[in-house]
Amino acid sequence: MNRQVPTLEDVAREAGVSRATVSRVINGIRNVDPHIQDSVRQAIERTGYAPNRAARSLVTRRAETIALIVSGAGDAGEDEQDAFAARVFADPFFGRVVSGVVGFLRGRSMHPVLMFAETSAARAQAIAYLKQGSADGALVVSTHADDPLPGLLAEARLPAVLFARPAHSVPLSYVDLAHRDGARLAADHLLDRGCRRVGTVSGPQDVPAGQERLAGFRDALARRGHPWVPVAEGGFTLQSGVSAMIRLLDEHPGIDGVFAANDLMAQGAIQVLRERGLRVPEDVAVVGFDDSSAAAVCRPPLTTVRQPVERMAAAMAELLDEHIRGARTEPTSLVFDPELIVRASA
Repeated sequence: MNRQVPTLEDVAREAGVSRATVSRVINGIRNVDPHIQDSVRQAIERTGYAPNRAARSLVTRRAETIALIVSGAGDAGEDEQDAFAARVFADPFFGRVVSGVVGFLRGRSMHPVLMFAETSAARAQAIAYLKQGSADGALVVSTHADDPLPGLLAEARLPAVLFARPAHSVPLSYVDLAHRDGARLAADHLLDRGCRRVGTVSGPQDVPAGQERLAGFRDALARRGHPWVPVAEGGFTLQSGVSAMIRLLDEHPGIDGVFAANDLMAQGAIQVLRERGLRVPEDVAVVGFDDSSAAAVCRPPLTTVRQPVERMAAAMAELLDEHIRGARTEPTSLVFDPELIVRASA
């Protein structure tokens, strides 16, 4: 016997509201109490109700689709395009962004479409996709300081929200982390546990997050009497962490503490320290940044600065939804606070 498809009336009965109220929530009409909206969305989840998107789009004039764009800079060749996509999918950070975005969109009958924009042609395609109404707006994760996509979106007056403050000022909303504060947490922790010859595997210095984390780390050490910090620049990948840690040890063999500007690089650094016969944390303490899945697989488990990526991504999606609905008309920024998570590596 076939199970009956859930109806609008089933949702209304489950939520304890009228059919008209359910319809207003589904269609994004704003004059509904937020608590009632939550009740209706929870009832949709429980009943498994699926709104008729075609009918709804006629009412709302919305595609009910959000473009999640991972963007780069320049014009990558075909092989480089494949490598770009491979790097994105290999990075646990991106999976956390997707989880946060999907978590917000689920229950609101909105769906993400993943797009890559690492070439001028791909950027033009993304802009055209948005202009023709195939998606209601864009959530942008930019991987390069010189990425032109944020400027193109602002120029076209398309609804868009960025993950991380752009390197060049554009009138778009963004969410970000207080990166300098996180790096200061790492520096203070290493010094407080007795480290005196501290180095860092920095992030790429053409990316604002890399710049901010290095500046915050240097500033915290300077405030405590350490005017100079050995630096080896990495690229936020595991292999770049390996290479940077090799350089750092070759040039400064006496270091007893390392701050790596993300967890993948910290994992690579620990791998090199082990190969050199150095114990973590007894000989060299290591602190990472992000609290990604890489922190959990490290041996020993990684002390790291937590970036609440899922919450940040959900906030990014919520900001975009507000811009699309007209509830927010001016660009805004949301900056989250980091937290030090102490484990066995430091």
